[in-house]
Amino acid sequence: MSLRDQLQTTLKEAMKAKEADRLSALRLINAAIKDREIAVRAEGGEVDDAAILAILGKMVKQRQESARAYEEGGRLELAEKELAEIKVISEFLPKQLSADEVSAAIQAAIAEAGATSIRDMGKVMAVLKGKYTGQMDFGAVGPTVKDMLA
Repeated sequence: MSLRDQLQTTLKEAMKAKEADRLSALRLINAAIKDREIAVRAEGGEVDDAAILAILGKMVKQRQESARAYEEGGRLELAEKELAEIKVISEFLPKQLSADEVSAAIQAAIAEAGATSIRDMGKVMAVLKGKYTGQMDFGAVGPTVKDMLA
């Protein structure tokens, strides 16, 4: 079952169960995917599961930042709403890799890309993004890759 089908099934279940908060989060996901489809359609492309995973990862990051800002501003009810949305979005993301798994994946990507210096960092990141989209935070992985190539 594709990720899009899984989202639609979950949306229907939330409607039937009258889970308003969950339904709201699922509709936000669908809206983000539709926005991306419209942007890509002009170029003649298509939104696949990898693109959906990237969208979901971006949505989680946005909500984490918003929740942090709300907590700092003393708006705990809004922070809780953002955290609840993160929980719903995370259901569709693959399991995050542990620190050891990330290190092993980086080493494998370096070997696969034949990287020998920092100049090859882009090749390594491309391999990682191709295989591990949604499973690791590439912003945090970048410095680790840089250290391993130095």
